[in-house]
This record gives sequence, C-alpha cells and structure tokens, in this order.
Amino acid sequence: MRSVILALALAAIGAGAVSAKPAEGPTRAFEPHDLFGVEFATDPQVRPDGAQVAYVRNSYDIMTDRARRAIWLVDVSTGEQQPLATGAGVNVSPRWSPDGKRIAYVSTNDDGKPALYVRWLSTGTTAKVSNLAETPGAVAWSPDGKRLAFTLFIPDEGTRFGPPMTAPTGAQWAPPLKVVTSVTYRFDDVGALRPGFTHLFVVDADGGSPRQLTFGAFNDAGPIRWTPDGDALVFSANRNKDWERNVFNTEVYSVDVASGELKALTNRAGPDGSPVVSPDGKSIAYVGFDDAFKGYQNARLYVMDRDGSHSRVLTGGVDRTVGNPTWSPDGRNLYVSYTDHGVTKVAKVTSDGRLMDMVSGLSADELDRPYSGGQFSVGGKDVIAFTVGDSTHPSDIGVMRDGQLKRLTHLNADLFAAHPPQPAEHLDVVSSVDKRPIDAWMILPPNFDPAKKYPLILEIHGGPFSAYGPVFGSELQLYASAGYIVVYSNPRGSTSYGEEFANLIDKAYPGQDYDDLMSVVDAAVAKGSVDPNRLFVTGGSGGGALTAWIVGKTDRFKAAVTQKPVINWSSEVLNTDLSPFMVNYWFGGKAPWQDPENYWRRSPLSLVGNVTTPTMVMVGEEDHRTPDSEAEQYYAALQLKGVPTALVKVPGASHHALAERPSQEAAEAGAIIAWFQRFDPALPHPPAAR
Repeated sequence: MRSVILALALAAIGAGAVSAKPAEGPTRAFEPHDLFGVEFATDPQVRPDGAQVAYVRNSYDIMTDRARRAIWLVDVSTGEQQPLATGAGVNVSPRWSPDGKRIAYVSTNDDGKPALYVRWLSTGTTAKVSNLAETPGAVAWSPDGKRLAFTLFIPDEGTRFGPPMTAPTGAQWAPPLKVVTSVTYRFDDVGALRPGFTHLFVVDADGGSPRQLTFGAFNDAGPIRWTPDGDALVFSANRNKDWERNVFNTEVYSVDVASGELKALTNRAGPDGSPVVSPDGKSIAYVGFDDAFKGYQNARLYVMDRDGSHSRVLTGGVDRTVGNPTWSPDGRNLYVSYTDHGVTKVAKVTSDGRLMDMVSGLSADELDRPYSGGQFSVGGKDVIAFTVGDSTHPSDIGVMRDGQLKRLTHLNADLFAAHPPQPAEHLDVVSSVDKRPIDAWMILPPNFDPAKKYPLILEIHGGPFSAYGPVFGSELQLYASAGYIVVYSNPRGSTSYGEEFANLIDKAYPGQDYDDLMSVVDAAVAKGSVDPNRLFVTGGSGGGALTAWIVGKTDRFKAAVTQKPVINWSSEVLNTDLSPFMVNYWFGGKAPWQDPENYWRRSPLSLVGNVTTPTMVMVGEEDHRTPDSEAEQYYAALQLKGVPTALVKVPGASHHALAERPSQEAAEAGAIIAWFQRFDPALPHPPAAR
C-alpha cells in the first residue's frame, strides 16, 4: 500500500514540476494540459466523384475527459470544411452512397444508443434507418443505393448448468452464475465477452427492419463488399470447427442476399481477409498467407475469380505486408497500403506485382506513441484521400489528385503555433550483434543547447511485431518538454523491414533485440549531447517486457518504468486474451507445462535476481492483454529483493487504452518523469510532492 500511495503522489507532481513558484510567462513547450486540445483525423472516405472527403474528426472534452468523434466534410479543391454530424454522442463510419448524394453513418446522438442514419446532402435532411441494440460495423451501400449492409453482434443466453430458480416477487437475490465455456472469454478494451456472435444484416436505405443473412456459432467480420450486381456480399470469417484455437484460419465467403446461401471462396491453412470485388464483378482481391506458424508472416495480395477459382498471388516478390486492398474506380488497378522502415505508404500494384508508391507519410490514430500506420480510400478520378502526419503533426486529411499532393486540414494549427512539438531526427545505428542497420529517431528538448549535456530516455515499442516511425507521439513530446533527449527505434523483430528481420526474434523473444537497443543508446550518447550517467528507460507491452529484461541484464540506467509488461510467460499465456495465439505462434505450439524451461528462460522474472535499477511498474486495472497480475508479480519480486519500486495502476484502463484519457496520460507521464527525477544524479534532491 505504501508504494501505491507513493505512485499516486508522484502522478500528482506533474511533468517536471519542482516547486510552487508561479510561471513568469507563457511557455512554448508542449505541456500536459495540451493533450486536451489535440485533434486528429481518421477514416477518410472519398466521394465517388472525387470532389469531397468525409472523415471522422477526433477531439477531447475537458469536462468528461473522453474523446469526441464528429463527422466532417472537406472540399478537395478549396479545403473548405463543414460539419456533418456532431454532438455529444459518437459519430463514426461515414459511407457515401454510390451516387454521392447521401452519406450513411453510425451515431449515438439521440439517446446514447447506436443507430444507423442517412443524410441527404442536398437538403441536409437526416433519417434514422434503424434503431439497433448494438453498434453496427462495416457499413456498405448496395450498388443501386437502395440497401445497406452491416455487421452486428447478436447476444444469446450462453451456457447454463442446472435449471434457474424463480425469485419471489420483490426479492433481491444475488446475480445469477456466470458460466464460461469459450476459449477466449474476455478481450482487451471490451472486458468480459457476452455470449453471442457477430453476423451480417441488410436493411432498406430508406428505413425498415434489418434482415439477418448469416447465422451460426461463428463471428463474421468486415469489411463487407457487395458484388456489382447487388446479388451477393463477400466477407471474411473463421467458420472452421476449431476456430477458437486455430485463430488465424479465416476464409473469404460470399453470401447470396436473397437466399442466404453461403459459399467459401478460399480454402487453405492461413488467414484470408479484406476481400474487395472488382467494379466489373469478375474478380475478388484479398490478402493473406500460407500459415507457417512463425512469429511474423507477410500478408500478400491475391486475386481470384468471383467464384473462388484461379487464385494467384500478386505481391509474392514483395518482402512487406500489404493491406487494405482497394480497386480503382475503373477496375484497372489495385491500391494497397504498406509500411517500409517505419513509414506507411499507399502504392499502386502493377500487373507484375511491383509496388508503385503513390503517397507516403500516412499517420496512425494512436497519439501517445509514434506507431506506424494510417488509412486511405480511393474515389473518382483516382483521388486518394489518406491520413497524413509527421513527428510534429497528428493525423490530418491529405489527398492526391492528378499527381499533386495536398494537405486539406490543419487541425492543430492554433495549438501548435503556441506550443510546438519537437521534431524527430533520424539517428543512424549499427547493431553490435551483426552490424545490421537499425532505424532510430531522436527528439531533442525545446531550446536545445548543443553545448550542454542532457539526460536521455530510451522509449521501446510494444508488439513486439510492430514498428515506430517518424510520426507524432504525445508522451514522447512530454518527456522532451521536461528536458530529456528521447530516443526510440525499431530493433530486430520490428515490422516493415521484411520477414527475415522480424523473425530474428521468432521463438526467441526477448533476445538480441536487447543488444540492438543498447546500440541505439550508444549511438545517441556518441552524438555528444547525452550525459551517459543520466540514462533512463521505459516502454509499454512488449516494450515493458524489454524494459524489465534490460534492467535484469545491465545497471547502466539510473531508473526504469516498465509499463503493462509481460513478466512471466507461463502465467501470461494462461491469463491473456490471446492464449491460443501466443502458444501457437510464439512458443511453437507448446504450452507452459510442455516446455517450462523455455518459458522461464524467456521471462524477465528469471533475471530479477540481477536487478538493482529502481523500477516503477505501471498497468491498467482492466488490462486483459498483459494482465495486472504480471505487473503485480514483478512489483512483489522487486520488493522482496529490496529494489526501489512503485506500483501504479490506472483505474478503468485497458491495455490498448492505457493513455486514452488525457488526464490519465498526463498523470502517467508525470509519474514517469517524477520517478526518473527521483533517481537523477544531477538533481541534488528528489522533487518534493506538494
């Protein structure tokens, strides 16, 4: 309890606060309070004629400490913006009708319950198509504009043991028993999974009662696409008998809209998904791979005939994962997104399977850390709309039209004019292990003076099969504003460098990615402005596991914060929401009782006897990916060993949403900085709480 109280006190200090002396003037640095002012764009959708883009504009309400999602329109020629759906509710999934005269979207504006709406652009009239008990997903217009298809979760009663008892009128009995029989019974960012399954529905675009098309004890996933004749829908699902344990084995299906007849169009061991039908209806493009049960495998682009015959791979010679396949309006080309060395791009796929880059610099919708990613769509005249950003700008809307690139929105212009973020500079690194080049980036503090020495924070990405890039990360900006040089990188195991590079940690993680990270620190120190006696380290998820691994192998860091970590692989795979996946793909199909030595050898807990570095442990109370029991184990072990530690739990936060609410992100960053300051040898005394 003492350490919990300490952690809460540290969080209250705030980033870099050391005294109660009032500010003498406005600061130019990016500050915790600025988190409430940041906006970003997602889900860009080009109007069929290419003249406008609908997108979701994300902002934060300082009174509720939660995200606001509104739908806006932006003119491709002029950049003029206008709101389409705003309000206190959530407004998402804008989808243009085939003639571009209407937009369908999902909103909770009326009564907090999700509903499907259609807006007529010429009159501004809005009609509620259907009231729904659950939030619809994967909305798609029929080619004639008369119907809408969507996915919807259908709850059921689940399994019961024994007959239920009937309570007397007015009695206040305990809640009924909760019976679990599914392999995955809770999921991060969702919590306990309710009994039921997701299926496909269609509804008249003018309103009416939705009609269910697919059935069974399976989950049918989006995106969903109509065939041009309007007779069928194509989608992806895992409808195999062992779908709960063989989680990757999805297939592409078609369902006849009139009869509900279901047909599998693919059949192989491995995932097949994101199907899109060509404008002439003759072909279906999709992505997938032949599953070799490796830690990382490239998703490739395939094309098959509409009936599933003559499947052929187009990007077999491309050593990158491609995604979000999209046909050009004339059906002559396919577009995909892919990430190369941390930078996400949209490319046209040539007839011989090469990628011809069209736009670069896409930006993902995660604000706290600089993960690679992004979204795009294609409209008339091959106009490409995409989320664009860089290290000093979260996602805006950009377009490419007639070969010309243009940024249509500048959502943070006013905020960043007053409090500009610091740019990320590329850092050249060569690994000490095998001389491989390792991409890394440095963020310098505001008012950087090259004649001075600064403390350094090494920030490590999660995954581990993911990638950072030169894009915006709010927590890293807060670290820099507090006076730290921040360095982040893509060590071996990171994606966007090819299968061989990623699989250097296959069945061997953590491993020599540790050496890559130490090479990154060495390269940063060699630049001349880092004080080698003031090094600090933190990271989340896979980065949290590596943080705990690092302090078990070296004492060069003065303090560490391991966030939402994996500490003990045996307990992790039996408590996570991804148990079958982790066992099959990260441990060769062997459960902890079948290979206990390997599980222990790869667990940071095995190195805790070496740890002397003061290490804070941070986790969300509702984390189902790396449950809080992992963090608690490490905290207890450090306490038993006498290593300075603190346990910080974020109330209500899941794994994915640890830093989703601005107040919590500010408190987390403040606690991390205060922890580092407490053990910074350049500070004569630790900052005092106030």
